[in-house]
Amino acid sequence: MRNRGGIIFLAVIITLLCLFYLSFTLVSRNVQEKANEFARTESGSVDYFKKQAYLDSIWNEPVFLGFSYQDVKNSELNLGLDLQGGMHVTLEVSPAEIITALSGDNDDPEFKKALEAAAERQKNSQENFTTLFFQAFEELAPNTKLNQVFANTANKGRIDFDTDDSDVKKVIEEEVEGAIDRTFNIIRTRIDKFGVSQPQIQRVQGTGRIQIELPGVDNPQRIRKLLQGVAKLEFLEVWTPQEYQQYLLAINDYLVKKKKAADADGTTTVKTDSTTSSDALFEQEADDETEPLFEGGDNIAANDSAALADSIQQAIDAQQAQVSDLFRLNVPGFNSLAYRVMDTSKINQIIMDKEVLSLVPPNLQFTWSVKPQEDAQGNSTEVIQLFVLKKNRGGKAPLTGEVVVDARQSFDQYGNPDISMNMNVEGAKKWKKMTGDNVGNQIAITLDSYVYSAPVVNGEIPTGSSSITGNFTIEEAQDLANVLKAGKLPASPRIVEEVVVGPSLGIEAQNEGIISVVAGLALVVIFMIAYYAKGGLVANVALILNIFFIFGILAQLNAALTLPGIAGIVLTIGMSIDANVLIFERIREEMRIEGNNLLNAINHGYDRAFWTIFDSNVTTFLTGIFLYSFGSGPVKGFAVTLMIGIACSFFSAVYITRVIVSFMTKKGNQSNISFVTPFSKSLLGELNFSFLGKRKAAYVLSGVVIVVGLVVISINGLNYGVDFEGGRSFIVEFEKQVVPSELEVALQKNLENSGVEVKTYGSAEGEKLKITTNYMVDNESTEADSLVTEAVKSAITDFTGTTYTSNETELSPETFTIPSTSKVGATIADDIRDSSFTAGLFSILAIFFYVWVRFRNWRFGLGAIAALFHDVLVVLGIYTIANFLGFGFEVDQVFVAAMLTIIGYSINDTVVVFDRVREYLGLRKSQPFEDTINQSVNSTLNRTLITSFTTLLVVLILFLFGGEVLRGFSFSLLIGIIVGTYSSIFIATPLVYDTQKMVEKQKDRKQGKVKTADA
Repeated sequence: MRNRGGIIFLAVIITLLCLFYLSFTLVSRNVQEKANEFARTESGSVDYFKKQAYLDSIWNEPVFLGFSYQDVKNSELNLGLDLQGGMHVTLEVSPAEIITALSGDNDDPEFKKALEAAAERQKNSQENFTTLFFQAFEELAPNTKLNQVFANTANKGRIDFDTDDSDVKKVIEEEVEGAIDRTFNIIRTRIDKFGVSQPQIQRVQGTGRIQIELPGVDNPQRIRKLLQGVAKLEFLEVWTPQEYQQYLLAINDYLVKKKKAADADGTTTVKTDSTTSSDALFEQEADDETEPLFEGGDNIAANDSAALADSIQQAIDAQQAQVSDLFRLNVPGFNSLAYRVMDTSKINQIIMDKEVLSLVPPNLQFTWSVKPQEDAQGNSTEVIQLFVLKKNRGGKAPLTGEVVVDARQSFDQYGNPDISMNMNVEGAKKWKKMTGDNVGNQIAITLDSYVYSAPVVNGEIPTGSSSITGNFTIEEAQDLANVLKAGKLPASPRIVEEVVVGPSLGIEAQNEGIISVVAGLALVVIFMIAYYAKGGLVANVALILNIFFIFGILAQLNAALTLPGIAGIVLTIGMSIDANVLIFERIREEMRIEGNNLLNAINHGYDRAFWTIFDSNVTTFLTGIFLYSFGSGPVKGFAVTLMIGIACSFFSAVYITRVIVSFMTKKGNQSNISFVTPFSKSLLGELNFSFLGKRKAAYVLSGVVIVVGLVVISINGLNYGVDFEGGRSFIVEFEKQVVPSELEVALQKNLENSGVEVKTYGSAEGEKLKITTNYMVDNESTEADSLVTEAVKSAITDFTGTTYTSNETELSPETFTIPSTSKVGATIADDIRDSSFTAGLFSILAIFFYVWVRFRNWRFGLGAIAALFHDVLVVLGIYTIANFLGFGFEVDQVFVAAMLTIIGYSINDTVVVFDRVREYLGLRKSQPFEDTINQSVNSTLNRTLITSFTTLLVVLILFLFGGEVLRGFSFSLLIGIIVGTYSSIFIATPLVYDTQKMVEKQKDRKQGKVKTADA
């Protein structure tokens, strides 16, 4: 075999990389287990604060091959929310609200009508909102200039009464885009500070939406407030070291006395308000020697820092006391208190202690810098500053972000990046006094209680126009400008889509996924050995390597493994066998029909199957691309896994098996390798069935099924899921059986007779229910969410006599819990539905053009597309009929993923048959076209049926054990695989024959050769 060394080298490299990246997951799990053991109490429970302190202490410390724990966490294989619990949220920043704010809440009737028209048009358009607004405004008010609406005090200097419409549009577009960007940055910072492990935050390009995934969170209400809270921008004076030193000394005295009292009692713990002190957490011995507060006097650069440090040192020496963590952990070289990132949890325990807070004035506030920076001493350790800020009486800031009119990155007289900031009249007055009182001192700019910058005031600023200079990069200056503008965000983000998955459902999904993968893999492995003997062993090695590569590449890409992703792996198990089936069947043909010896049969088998495998994989890969491009959430996870699986299966099945087979045939034609067993030898021998002769009966059968399905759809409609129709759904769990239909009636009364559906969820009959409702679907506010949730809880309590508990472990016959909820707003539901259908349309068109180009005949492309439409209509019809019979399957994103997978699978099968037709047309040119078609289908029937059987095996396992989330998905695939196999034989190929005959007849008519209808 040529290039065997290169293939071995590449396989070894991929294997080592996969091992390397998967090792991070194992190390992370090991560290987590050590943290649990460290924090385990005598009762066996885990102390969360102690565990978190342990993890914080090693966050930047090497734990594996020089990688810190932070590096390990960032490189491990993520689990999706459906496998570990958590929260998925889509936020939307309304462009309409931003434009309204830019207009100064202009009440011009044409302006308001244009906003309403743009909102209505956006439901059926891919254009952004601002473009649609401009179009509507020009239609409704053709004689009105935009500057008449947007020229106001807030936009002074950018939009005046002589500004052209094109310039006004540019300003509005920049402001809308900038507001969305600022919101995204604020949300990202909030999430980073919240401490969620491996959050996923991304903008949905072309929209005002932000998608967020937060694994493991267990307080959805807190997350909602965090995400939808108004940005809080404040300007605060910074206390000088001389001003706050006395309070730090008082805090130190208190902490030292507390520590000594604990030591005198013979304990090693020092209890603060709600947590354990850092010394106790890590069981460190108290240091009896006096340590300097600042470890020298050179760290406070301003206001006579050396003298200050000396005075503090003298005070401590005089007291002959221990030094608390507040001083001992301070890192020298900064203008304020500064600590290593890993030590911040210890400091937080101190400054949040109630007794400590009572020792400082009410207007003193400890505030962290938003970003860490490098150690001033040149060490690699990251350091974060702790500022001491001064507030007015009542805890208010002297100046807030509402006064900022504009802020932008610019350049100073030396060409260095700086920030220009303008305030309104009210802000300018307060800014003049604030800067005048603090010449030579710092003023901190804080957002959401984090310091973003603390510039020194060079002089009184009499106007509201200021310039902030420093050693900024352009990016840093732009970020700070965005922060300053964030104080005047004209629109707060609102949640338009939300999914909450409880940890118990996540663990259940993990178990179901593992069972599906293992069972599906086991069945395929057994079948391949039984059918192909040692050839089956080779295919199984490739299959196991394929799965290993999938997990390894997912880890390398830092992608999340979701439940639909596991479905993709299970499906890949079945589909990846297809390539080896194609090769092995071709080898058997070469030996049985052509009479080739073993080595020639193997060479011809691999060579002649290559392009068939390539074409079938490309067409399936195309569906994955469009699924990823237009899908969202779990559908993207499925698409990523599917595409990786296709690529890995192609490499392992075509190249790795070739290397293994070449090793096994070193003895030449006498080698002990076989691709036939007594079981397979007796099955599916030589066939000579006239498939074309049955095509008209097949057309009638398909037509009847499609018509019946369409009739049922016209009567009952499609059972759209929440993500396509909008609304809210709740998974409710009981410890006793509840009749779904009776609970549905009770809910309809509480929810004002709105649409409500209650059905059994999972295998537990009546103990786990799914409630779906469109009650208040058009109201996407947090208040509406609470009202709907409370109405559902109240109705359940009234009907069942049980009470709600938020703790899933406290479930009893007297209680019920809601482990999972989801919400999709009406607007985003329309977008999800439209994008799903767009994905399907683009997939079909792409496949059509690919088949047309590859087979150089439009009739092949037409036959393939007709078969795909046939498959979609038949599966949709059977799916709808199943719903009519009470199965309750929903048409949602996961269903669309199933349909596109069916499209990929069906075209895969069709391409194999078409490839054989093309081959026979070249070899048997004198043979009648009908005979060529029949022989092509007969010769590929073994491969078609075996591949369908193995794929059906794994999908059946998925249907039986994959869980409720994938029940509709796997049911669609079961029907789709059968229908796809049928259409390849009885629809796609016969249509190629019929269209070819039609073309020939038309040609004959033009030449006057047709004398009768039958001629």
